[in-house]
Amino acid sequence: MPKLLYNLFLIIYPFAVRLISPFNQKAKQWISGRKNLLRKIKQAIPEGQKTIWMHCSSLGEFEQGRPVIEKLKAQYPAYKIFITFFSPSGYEVQKNYPGADYIFYLPMDGKKNAKAFFDSVRPSLVIYVKYEFWYYYLQEAKKRNVPLLLISAIFRKSQPFFAPYGKFHRSMLSCFTHFFVQNEASVALLTGIGFNNVSFSGDTRFDRVVEIANEHKTFPEITAFCADSTVIVAGSTWTEDDKELDHFANTRKDVKFIIAPHNIGGDRLKECLHLYKNAILLSSLTQNGNAGNKNTLIIDNIGMLSSLYNYATVCYVGGGFGADGVHNVLEAAVYGKPVVFGPEYDKYLEAVELVENGGAVSVSNALDLEHTFNHLLQKNAAYFKKCKAAKEYVYSKQGATESIVANIYANRLLTT
Repeated sequence: MPKLLYNLFLIIYPFAVRLISPFNQKAKQWISGRKNLLRKIKQAIPEGQKTIWMHCSSLGEFEQGRPVIEKLKAQYPAYKIFITFFSPSGYEVQKNYPGADYIFYLPMDGKKNAKAFFDSVRPSLVIYVKYEFWYYYLQEAKKRNVPLLLISAIFRKSQPFFAPYGKFHRSMLSCFTHFFVQNEASVALLTGIGFNNVSFSGDTRFDRVVEIANEHKTFPEITAFCADSTVIVAGSTWTEDDKELDHFANTRKDVKFIIAPHNIGGDRLKECLHLYKNAILLSSLTQNGNAGNKNTLIIDNIGMLSSLYNYATVCYVGGGFGADGVHNVLEAAVYGKPVVFGPEYDKYLEAVELVENGGAVSVSNALDLEHTFNHLLQKNAAYFKKCKAAKEYVYSKQGATESIVANIYANRLLTT
């Protein structure tokens, strides 16, 4: 029955996406990006080419996989890097990423599609990042004896793999050569159902955010806007976050605010300009040359956020007032700045641990948020203690990338 339901999903999902594509930009990109996709992949890769295939669901998973891919590319230059994305949110942002030789959407799962894909790509090694378990692709890798790794994975007791009815899902896990997981709880869950091919390696995002911080990237227009002011950088915000933030931003004219919305569509930017009464778009700032008397800067492009947190006195990370939970807190914490976010964060181990070690604060509403900001902006001993705790937490968790690549080398999964 689960396999039947899975096959029904493979039929219904593309149909549903096609149905909404006239009204939804991401759905439209999902459909158009898969037009003649298998043919394009076949034409792209020459016969005899050795490849490493990494699959990422979206942008966040790509950032987790990126340090591993870059390490492998340097260590095994004879192999071409082939990256796939399921979501337009990842593909559209990273389709020109120079560290890969081929970047495509992942063709929808299915027995025929998986066979055709493997016939064309002929990967020597397959790496899945964090999650997304596509049954037929996994089965095809197993059938062809291609090493298959899952990296930066995290498992929870509530997942069907660990349920009495989870035989179908466990059959997907049986395809993996090795699991590299983020925590000991995941090790215990996997070994508890008979999978001993597992290592507690940690999360490669720690390695990635340290790399970004070490690049020391700055932007002249942002530097000029911040000047010597106290600055709050709010990244990956949703409407719910902005409604908690806007009163503080609108009343504290002595503080500079940088708001980087998660979605930068036209309607969303209009909403931000409506909520933040004294705001200017980054594109307008760049065009005009100065922000005038505006104290709030709305970032209307993608790709800057991970470097913008370095400008902050205090960082706010969005998503914590929505059901899906807080976004990437590590991008902020790596700079040694206190991190603030909403109440929905318990599904994210790094956010939980950052609160526990004192580098982050979770707030429950606008009043709580304003009280926390006012306290932190005093920059007293407690503030600097949080700065130290945030940075030490991130730097203490490095090493997942080295662990994974060392395992690949030790087990000769690739030839030099």
